[in-house]
Amino acid sequence: MGTQRRDVVIIGGGHNGLVAAGYLARAGLSVLLLERNDTLGGATTSSRPFPGVDVRLSRYSYLVSLLPRRIIDELGLAITLKHRRVHSYTPVLRDGEPTGLLVDDADPEATAASFRRVTGSDGELERWQDFYRMTAHVAERVFPTMTEPLVSRDRMRELVGPDAWRALFAEPIGTVVAETFADDTVRGVALTDALIGEFVRADEPDLRQNRVFLYHVIGNGTGDWDVPVGGMGAVRDALVDAARRAGAELVTNAEVHRVDPDGVVEYGDGQSVAADHVLVNAAPAVLQRLLGDAPSEPDPIGAQLKVNMVLRRLPRLRDPLADPALAFAGTLHVHEGYAELAAAHAEASGGAIPSRPPCEIYCHSLTDPTIIGPAERAAGAHTLTLFGLHMPVTLFRDRPHAKELALRATIAALDDVLGEPLADCLWTDADGEPCIEAKSPVDIEHEVGMPGGHIFHRDLSWPFAEHDDEVGTWGVETAHPKILLCGAGARRGGAVSGIPGRNAAMAVLAANGRAPL
Repeated sequence: MGTQRRDVVIIGGGHNGLVAAGYLARAGLSVLLLERNDTLGGATTSSRPFPGVDVRLSRYSYLVSLLPRRIIDELGLAITLKHRRVHSYTPVLRDGEPTGLLVDDADPEATAASFRRVTGSDGELERWQDFYRMTAHVAERVFPTMTEPLVSRDRMRELVGPDAWRALFAEPIGTVVAETFADDTVRGVALTDALIGEFVRADEPDLRQNRVFLYHVIGNGTGDWDVPVGGMGAVRDALVDAARRAGAELVTNAEVHRVDPDGVVEYGDGQSVAADHVLVNAAPAVLQRLLGDAPSEPDPIGAQLKVNMVLRRLPRLRDPLADPALAFAGTLHVHEGYAELAAAHAEASGGAIPSRPPCEIYCHSLTDPTIIGPAERAAGAHTLTLFGLHMPVTLFRDRPHAKELALRATIAALDDVLGEPLADCLWTDADGEPCIEAKSPVDIEHEVGMPGGHIFHRDLSWPFAEHDDEVGTWGVETAHPKILLCGAGARRGGAVSGIPGRNAAMAVLAANGRAPL
């Protein structure tokens, strides 16, 4: 069998690979996308995992913030995103009594009363508002640069200003949060955005946590995390449709075995294809293996427990003033006080599943009921998605019962703040089993191909050029001119954004003498 020829080969059919395929095929290039699984979409998929239950769950990724409106418009994507009016609710005990911190974007008076009830004054709310005015300013200045060639460190500092630079780019975010807020709960709620997906201390001097925080607060210039109508699978469907309409060839069950720096890709059962450009929508560690290179970075460490549930009803909370329809509509923080987060990290660092695992939860179906089938919706069904922090892959490797123990500890932690056991609220499937599934980092590694279960493929990078020779590049380049990264492990990668997919496409067009779109 001879070697095929294409202008571009894309390895990996996750959302970034599909974005790149859509742009490049629209530009008139011949594009072949190879996906090892039998379905496209990677982590942007939905499914009905429970027998006899018509509920379409986003099983891996679940909210959208970093997908630029620019990409949606340029590719003509049929995607609808809905805003969540509630920012967060955090159950706490004050003087032995259950209460909670509500941040309701649509009700400033309720938010102010909640801060006053939990913290005892108005000062903490004022500091909260000042802090997030600062992050909003950073979002407005940084996000537009994400789909342009890289700017220098000095230019980024100039864009955001000296105060924001110190707070988000220069000092550990854990230190900044501790200096800014007095209340442990408020500190923890602010800090969680720095810990999602990374196993890292709040005061880590390498500032990995700052980069995670930054990516969580700059999305689309607002920092909002929106609900995709129809679930993440609707995002995937729109991207597949756009790529196919443009003329890209999308092939599943086509695992890549080897990549040559000259642009030859070997895949499937002895097939090969040569291309002017090879875009890799896989982790850098996977690319090194395909090239036959020795690893140049430590193994990625994913650090989350993902739990998907279908409920018969939303559970009550211990706080008598808490409305479940508000508490679960935004992000519900459980055991995510500043001190609790530090304690959980210390336990996990010592090799133990945290005794009170910190986690955050939200209910997709409160914002988008279309994912619930008619019969289930009429019966009052809802979904819950739980994301557990400080659950590194090292706790799960070669430990056959670790996921079961982690899930049990996490549900017990959630029950601490509920007014009734979660188990009493779970829907049961056609086999009489409760509708709950857990995904450890090992599962993510196996099912979605992310080494170590790391949802960003590796530690996030700063969204600017860290070396002079990077200024003006797209942040997707590798040591081999024909090979580009187009996945989450590229500079300005991470989360569901499509940004590295678009940037890789722009790099290809530039290399072909075509002006970027």
